[in-house]
Amino acid sequence: MSYSDYLIRRAIQAIPVLFGLSVLIFTITRVIPGDPVRLAMGPDVADEQVDAFREEMGLNEPLHIQYVEWLSGVFQGQWGLSLRTGNNVLFDIITRLPATFELVLVALGFAIVLGIPFGVIAGTNKDHWQDHASRITALFGVSMPRFWVGILLQVVFVGMLGLMPLQGRIDGNPPPHTTGMYLIDSALALQWATFVDAATHIAMPAFALGLATLAQIMRLIRSDMIEEARKDYIMAARASGIPQNLIHYKYMLRNAFTSSLTVIGLAFGFLLGNAFLVETVFAWPGMARYGVQAIINQDFNAIVGVVIVVGFAYVVANFVVDVLYGTLDPRVRLRQGGE
Repeated sequence: MSYSDYLIRRAIQAIPVLFGLSVLIFTITRVIPGDPVRLAMGPDVADEQVDAFREEMGLNEPLHIQYVEWLSGVFQGQWGLSLRTGNNVLFDIITRLPATFELVLVALGFAIVLGIPFGVIAGTNKDHWQDHASRITALFGVSMPRFWVGILLQVVFVGMLGLMPLQGRIDGNPPPHTTGMYLIDSALALQWATFVDAATHIAMPAFALGLATLAQIMRLIRSDMIEEARKDYIMAARASGIPQNLIHYKYMLRNAFTSSLTVIGLAFGFLLGNAFLVETVFAWPGMARYGVQAIINQDFNAIVGVVIVVGFAYVVANFVVDVLYGTLDPRVRLRQGGE
């Protein structure tokens, strides 16, 4: 089997995963206690109106019939109506997804850009102060809940220092819509004041969201760098007089990065799944906050839609990791091609 056939097989394997996820979350949202229709319409609405709306939504049908109708609607772009907004859930998600996507990308970029060099420094200075500092940072980053980090940032940088905005994506007018991500759109429009405005708003939530991922990447790179340093090819390179920085960043880091790629590749889905409370703390108008509001209001169609998108992100992240593995490590291509 060729490597391309292997990737195709991996993509096909994602279909039953998403199908199973949709069945599970659809069933859970339908059987949990409570009456979401009554909650959405309010306590003062007559029972006849509630029953009529429930019939209109198809909620009186057997569960398997409801699922089949929902699934057929998904392929037609009809993800069901949100009980809270009254819109097609797909429309609600599409309008909010760029904000979440931008937040996750900035958090991931921050984690990678700082986590890799800090991991290299810690790994090449084992048991020195740099290594101890990275260990303390990693412990703090992994153990602190993201929403709590966000609240601490608000207390310090907003309440005490007054340096950063408290909530939201922007204070002024948003840039012309191109991607829906304000940093990119403002840069494309050459609106640098808007870019700075958007950057100051995204800095704290991105830091709160990405801190744990930074800690994980840093410790993984550290461990892999220490392991690579013991290998014969590194000892031979040092004996040949090759500069240490070249050995660290050209030879050791390449192999260390490859072995840590799984965590880094899956970090996007991981961050997307952990953005719910961070977006709520910072009133970030993204899909994750929409999901939190859907849970609070028992908006089952919105809950299913958000979970499906997050699950799809994990599947895509897994696939991207497979592709990157084959790109960075030829042994993967040879191994899969020989199956």
